[in-house]
Amino acid sequence: MDQGTSTRSTGPDGRGHLGLPDLAHVARRIRGAVEQVIEGKPDVVKLALAVMLAEGHLLIEDVPGVGKTMLAKTLARSVDCSVRRIQFTPDLLPSDITGVSVYDQQRQEFEFKPGAVFANIVVGDEINRASPKTQSALLECMEERQVTVDGVTYHLDTPFMVIATQNPVEMEGTYPLPEAQRDRFMARVSMGYPSPQAELAMLDGHSAASPLDRLEPVADAGLVSDLIDLVRTVYVSPEVKRYAIDLVAATRRSPDLRLGASPRATLHLIRAARAIAALDERDYVLPDDVQELAVPVLAHRLLPTADAHLERRTAEQIVADLVRRVPIPSTAEGPPGWPGDRY
Repeated sequence: MDQGTSTRSTGPDGRGHLGLPDLAHVARRIRGAVEQVIEGKPDVVKLALAVMLAEGHLLIEDVPGVGKTMLAKTLARSVDCSVRRIQFTPDLLPSDITGVSVYDQQRQEFEFKPGAVFANIVVGDEINRASPKTQSALLECMEERQVTVDGVTYHLDTPFMVIATQNPVEMEGTYPLPEAQRDRFMARVSMGYPSPQAELAMLDGHSAASPLDRLEPVADAGLVSDLIDLVRTVYVSPEVKRYAIDLVAATRRSPDLRLGASPRATLHLIRAARAIAALDERDYVLPDDVQELAVPVLAHRLLPTADAHLERRTAEQIVADLVRRVPIPSTAEGPPGWPGDRY
């Protein structure tokens, strides 16, 4: 599409190449489109975009009515790709998500009917309202980008992202996500209530008609795939990698936690840090990027102890304390011009 190809430059081999300025340009267009609908939440929008560019999945958790589903739908609408929405309910079946083999009487053979997960972006609304059996249908999809039905494996398109929402306060009739499911989400964000100015702008912009209906895509699936490839090239020094490992290891030793973060959490932390650096037009990751992402990437994977619960210490507070305590690298190696001497 015109919006996407306009940011591409042509290399000596005649193929399109993207650089960090191109990524920043496309990212600004996507963020601008999303912020036409989601008022006053630039940090949440940036994190959601970073998770997309880091090939991760996003869990949006907050109280009713603050725009969780709207953020998921808006991010999906801003990219011209296949989008499927799943309303999770107690009677939803795993086959509704993955697909099912149906016997064709004319051809006398089974035909696979793809489920809702066969899309570039899958919006799972109120994921904790489905049974654990149905929730588990997403495990293989989210980790391996594939679906296995009746012994046959079907690969999902690229890019592939699951954006799920859940309400943490209305627990009647819900099934909390198990640890293995939460661990597959790269980050968890909370919308929070809008500021009075943002809520006033929402009244002006949403009262007549939803701005989502007027939103036009500003990128396509191919362009997003190219940006994902570019994010993978962002440099991470050995010192920054060790810093990320030290942070994750600190959660495993914390007396306030009975379950620390997994090695997958370390991998997600570095991938997300690469995306944040690229959005800031840097080809290297700073310890600041890791610190910025520690809470959204790590907190939802942790289980506080009973004593921590009694003291009303949340996983977010525990991670924030660990960030303050774990030493920042004093020196770091990097590419030419890398400001490692800051630390």
